[in-house]
Amino acid sequence: MKQVLVFEAQREGYSIDQVGNAVTVRELRDLLEDMDDDMEIILSHDNGYTYGTLSRTASIREEHKGEYGPEYEEIDDAYM
Repeated sequence: MKQVLVFEAQREGYSIDQVGNAVTVRELRDLLEDMDDDMEIILSHDNGYTYGTLSRTASIREEHKGEYGPEYEEIDDAYM
């Protein structure tokens, strides 16, 4: 059986302002530091009812709340 790392992804709001205490990049690095480099990361939604991935082709962006709503900055090949 293949071992995967599952992150429980909770739905907390409809905007970034409604989301609570998210993990920081530093905390995520520390968490993953001792993990097997080949272990896949899976996202679990709705208490395990549905699953998803952080795929290699996914768009990664930094999101900033602007005066007229969110502003996006694409980050190409951020984790490949």
